Amino acid sequence: MAAAKHKNEPLGKGLGALFGSGDVDIISEINSTAPQGAAVSEIPLIDIEPNRNQPRKDFDADKLEALAESIKEHGVVSPILVTPNKNGTYKIVAGERRWRASKLAGLHEIPCIVKEFDDREVSELALVENLQRDDLNPIEEAEGYKHLIDAFALTQDEVAKKVGKSRSAVANSLRLNNLCPEVKDMLKEDKLTQGHARALLTLPTETQLMLAEKIVQDGLNVRQAEALAQNAASGKPAPAKRAVNPMTQKYYKDLENNLSSLFGTKVKISEGAKKGKIEIEYYSKDDLERILFELRK
Repeated sequence: MAAAKHKNEPLGKGLGALFGSGDVDIISEINSTAPQGAAVSEIPLIDIEPNRNQPRKDFDADKLEALAESIKEHGVVSPILVTPNKNGTYKIVAGERRWRASKLAGLHEIPCIVKEFDDREVSELALVENLQRDDLNPIEEAEGYKHLIDAFALTQDEVAKKVGKSRSAVANSLRLNNLCPEVKDMLKEDKLTQGHARALLTLPTETQLMLAEKIVQDGLNVRQAEALAQNAASGKPAPAKRAVNPMTQKYYKDLENNLSSLFGTKVKISEGAKKGKIEIEYYSKDDLERILFELRK
């Protein structure tokens, strides 16, 4: 196994406060500091493995490509955080996206901060890092909390303290684990909001999916979704689905394709019963400025 090469760059205070009583911004810690007296190490990418309990499951391919291009030009600006395995390899604690993008960029080594963590600490740190970066979709967050509770016998209060959230926020998130798989996917894909999803939680699986599809199709807001769920729970028939004209669908699809070509990014048009919305994706501040420039033309 290739030995890690160390830079003579001791970095300030450490991550230990995360497991004490003080509040810690783990993003600042990871980006700019290492444990007292530790150094940044250049470690071969092949000696590093992802954390199988990493809460973040979905990595946007376009965003990874954009980060890989940035890494080709500027290198990896912030070291990733890893912990040693018994076999001489390393497990990622924080920074899997940078590790993946570095592989795409063709790098052979990546700067790392190496520190010993047990399995629970690895899970806690990975979850906190993603929460602070706002990188998780609602289902990944809910599953992350569930993993901490199931694997390490933590209470909801203990999880809330670890991640810096209120107990009610953790409890509400955990309830999303009770959604059927198809509705979870709709939440992951931003077709539904958490408010929509929570309105469906008390319903049977098949009813959850049927109403979720109606909410998306008709562009219902959360209050309308709650009323729909209440009617279903009380046995009242749901309003008939609005008929969709295939020509209208094709028109909006063509518009999406034209706008995507114009802005060089993904564009989604959602038509509701009374209003619609246009969503334009961007992947960095520079990308946003480029899109704004196109809009001003």
